Amino acid sequence: MSLFASAARSAALAGALCCAAATAPHAHPHVYIDAGLEVIVDETGRLTHVRVSWRYDQFYSLLIAEERKVDGDGDGNTEADEEIWLAGFDMFWAPDYSGDLVVRLDGQPLVLSRPMEPTAQMRDGQITTSHLREVTGQPVIGADMVSIKVFDESYYTAFTLSLPVSLTGPDACTLERIEPNIDGELAAMQAMLLSIDADADLEEMDIPLAGEKFATDVRITCQGLG
Repeated sequence: MSLFASAARSAALAGALCCAAATAPHAHPHVYIDAGLEVIVDETGRLTHVRVSWRYDQFYSLLIAEERKVDGDGDGNTEADEEIWLAGFDMFWAPDYSGDLVVRLDGQPLVLSRPMEPTAQMRDGQITTSHLREVTGQPVIGADMVSIKVFDESYYTAFTLSLPVSLTGPDACTLERIEPNIDGELAAMQAMLLSIDADADLEEMDIPLAGEKFATDVRITCQGLG
């Protein structure tokens, strides 16, 4: 489920299908977020935490600033007291919301805590927030691979991993980024949408969720540990 709208999947697919039938453009999201990650591994090779950063697009940032009554002077920057008030505005998650973060060890999903240590600030008209997720059980990575992806499965929100991605841990641990084939995935989505009858009831169709296909895969290994 997206952070922003429970009905996002149907609405986005309906809009994309309508446009695809008429002019064949690509489906598009409604909120854009630049994301960043800090993967934290202890000296024994245990994956303990993932710190997540989100920088919202300017339009959504403006909406939040007006709603939260920050940046009163309109210069696009928040003051320290405003940042205290702003912190955590995006942490009111439904019980089944994943935080648009999926962490897998050797292909198996790991359980993460609710968000902790929220921060928020606005710079040059964009709000950036951060929060910390603890990895339940703190598993040893060793030679197994950890895969970390940031995505909204409904693609209502488009995440781009353009903020810093870092690994805090022993030298034996390495980080690798695998970038998605955006053009190929968009072409496949367009072909799928064009194959659907414009009068079809999208609520009754088992249309695959596409968000993960557009996600950068951050991979961590810790050879010689564990």
